[in-house]
Amino acid sequence: MKITRQKHAKKHLGFFRNNFGFREPYQILLDGTFCQAALRGRIQLREQLPRYLMGETQLCTTRCVLKELETLGKELYGAKLIAQKCQVRNCPHFKTAVSGSECLLAMVEDGNPHHYFVATQDQNLSLKVKKKPGIPLMFIIQNTIVLDKPSPKTIAFVKAVESGQLVSVHEKQSIKQLKEEQGLAKHPEQRRRKKHKKVSGPNPLSCLKKKKKAQDTQSSTSERKRKRKRIRNRSAPKTLSEKQGAEGQ
Repeated sequence: MKITRQKHAKKHLGFFRNNFGFREPYQILLDGTFCQAALRGRIQLREQLPRYLMGETQLCTTRCVLKELETLGKELYGAKLIAQKCQVRNCPHFKTAVSGSECLLAMVEDGNPHHYFVATQDQNLSLKVKKKPGIPLMFIIQNTIVLDKPSPKTIAFVKAVESGQLVSVHEKQSIKQLKEEQGLAKHPEQRRRKKHKKVSGPNPLSCLKKKKKAQDTQSSTSERKRKRKRIRNRSAPKTLSEKQGAEGQ
């Protein structure tokens, strides 16, 4: 029975490794219900999980899960002690804690980029996890750890990737890594430092136009002066003749 379970686990784990890029150490997110089931079944998670998955594991949880176990009181005190020994991963609920199930769902959003396993006994949470592709689901049945087979949603996603309709998360990360190595990736800081278009100076053509107007004004002024001189020159002889005529009289 144990050999059969490990064969199934190896098969399912290989599926997630090949199609979603899961690698050791495997990060397993535990909620309070899984810790409680492990306590009741006397399962030593730190010893049995690495043997079952045939690889190094990291037991993880969140602040919301710890807060939930704390509020539930003495009945789940043992489960809280197990969860407190796990690595605490940062969740997006810094200001206000949410339920453990809601928090774990938030941790695997956007394609589960951190490659978390979700370990829970909560049926409602399990159904929601199965609706998201690329998330290995674990639970305890008959005091035995079980890695669930890939969900129909996950299998459909892999088929869509193979047919070229979608790009897998693993491929997106590989492309991003290659861009960073080649220096082609645009970091947020570079986007913020994007140069703004400099305000250009006055248009040289507009300056020329203004200069031309000034020249026109100068030429018109000079013409006026010339006209005045001509008028003066014409009027001067006339005045002189008038004087001579007056003297002759």
